[in-house]
Amino acid sequence: MENVSVGPGKTPEGRLEELEAIVADRGSALVAFSGGVDSCLALAVAARALPEGSVLAVTSNNETYLPSELGQAEEFARSLGVEHLVVNTRELDDPNYAKNPTNRCYFCKSTLYSDLHRMALERGYGCVVDGANKDDEGDYRPGRKAARELGVVSPLSVAGVSKAEVRALAKHLGLPTWDKPALACLSSRFPYGQEITPEKLAQVARAEEFMRSKGYRQVRVRHHGEIARLEVGPDELERAFAEREEISAELEDAGFLYVTLDLAGYKSGSLNAALTRPGKKPKKTLPVLG
Repeated sequence: MENVSVGPGKTPEGRLEELEAIVADRGSALVAFSGGVDSCLALAVAARALPEGSVLAVTSNNETYLPSELGQAEEFARSLGVEHLVVNTRELDDPNYAKNPTNRCYFCKSTLYSDLHRMALERGYGCVVDGANKDDEGDYRPGRKAARELGVVSPLSVAGVSKAEVRALAKHLGLPTWDKPALACLSSRFPYGQEITPEKLAQVARAEEFMRSKGYRQVRVRHHGEIARLEVGPDELERAFAEREEISAELEDAGFLYVTLDLAGYKSGSLNAALTRPGKKPKKTLPVLG
């Protein structure tokens, strides 16, 4: 395996030892497993650090999760010899979440981690682990508050592992997801304050699954009511424009009246721009008690 960059004065083996030490003394772990590169590395670390049969990967398969992701998550867990459980944590049942306030992710993660914490207690697992990394702590991530409140262990964050290091370590371990494009929950496709419904999520899921089936790697279909604002990687913009007629037809068939191509290309968390734009007041944040 070629050398990978994991920070000054560090080696991949040393970094992995750091990560494994964080979970090793827990005895067993239930891992919140989405199938993204972060949670794949967290799961691989737990599987390396803990005895065989003492790790459970749990994926919440609900309306905010792309259908095609589930099969990939199942295959990855199976490749590690880790038991994989699929649940539905029903985040949309919480009206605080469905209203889509600026701290929407808090309500999502609070529901998810509460369910996983209860499951871990019932099944005798020593902790709940997630794949949050150091960079997540510096971004706008209300869900991190819920993780801290419920005692979730975040080995990547604790060890100060950045997103770039996550990919480097995953590549070092030969994980097939090491270069997998980032894929946030589908609720991130909606401007704050726009209500999230199963029907709208289905529109976005269908549109993004179509784009992925066409070979586009980095895709977001932002839902602006009747308008779909399509973001693709900057290197894919020219192709998307050339295929605009086919793309427009498919997205209109998914329920959008208008289809636009964002000329800036894909940008992680682009809808957060409304929170800091001069002269714009962000949508009201619902109070979080406790």
